[in-house]
Amino acid sequence: MATTREWLAGARPRTLPMALCPVLIGAAAAWSQYLGHLDFAMVGQRPPNAHALAAAVALLALVVALALQVGVNYANDYSDGVRGTDDVRVGPMRLTGSGAAAPHQVKRAAFASFGIACLAGLGIVVMIQAWWLLPVGAVCVLAAWWYTGGKNPYGYLGLGEVMVFVFFGLVATLGTAFAVTEIGRINGYAVEFPLLTAGVGAVSHGLIASALLMANNVRDIPTDREAGKMTLAVRLGQTRARWGYATMLGVAVAIPLALVLQGPQSPWFLLVLISWPLCIRPMATMVRRPKLARGPELIPVLQQTGTLGLAFAASYSAALLLIT
Repeated sequence: MATTREWLAGARPRTLPMALCPVLIGAAAAWSQYLGHLDFAMVGQRPPNAHALAAAVALLALVVALALQVGVNYANDYSDGVRGTDDVRVGPMRLTGSGAAAPHQVKRAAFASFGIACLAGLGIVVMIQAWWLLPVGAVCVLAAWWYTGGKNPYGYLGLGEVMVFVFFGLVATLGTAFAVTEIGRINGYAVEFPLLTAGVGAVSHGLIASALLMANNVRDIPTDREAGKMTLAVRLGQTRARWGYATMLGVAVAIPLALVLQGPQSPWFLLVLISWPLCIRPMATMVRRPKLARGPELIPVLQQTGTLGLAFAASYSAALLLIT
């Protein structure tokens, strides 16, 4: 029977910053309007506390993102374990593949995490009265399960990075920005959805999150190919997959510089330059020759990419809040 420590390790806590970052960026893009002079449109009524409402929605969005990430990790552990993909493991220990926990226990943990995400998401929907978000949430949960679950998991077809970009980049960031903005709007505040700034942050973070998955899959190319798991890294091969990783990081940290030309306060977006030095080591490890790092040697790249993601999200979010 798995210990508490093994269950925590199975949740893969080092991946959780990738779930935190889109919520941070999306909330900052919307929150910048709350830091300025909010105009209240409803006459003869006392406006509610917009800051408290926005903070509550952002907190619920964070719970959704973290619970989905943990659910994905447990679901991946279960599905890869029962398929035998993890029989030869290069990365961290897996609960199912190692036999530390029974498959049905890991599956139950995944569904419990998805349940927490659904409850938090339902709280957001009720608060902002956007019932159309219910099917969006359902699609997010199904996408989390079908990454490696089901009869034809898209993670085995080379679509993992695409779906990470969509759900942990675009959907998570823009969804958070929409929810935090909408709670003010429906309570009479003159706030608008920050499409440009939230959109740029969503694309950048989506690329960093996709790069992290690419690095993970480059590490596992030999075992994934043998197990029939045709990830994008397996399909591209070592050289192109590694340069794909470097390209995603480079584009991600460069895109926000286009916002510098938007106005007199936009030079604050130069703060993202803080994250640039953090690209050097992981990119060099991935592409330097003549001896390419392989297997366990690539584990530091995952950690460094996660650190880069946090630094980018923090610096970009700070810029969003400082331009108000």
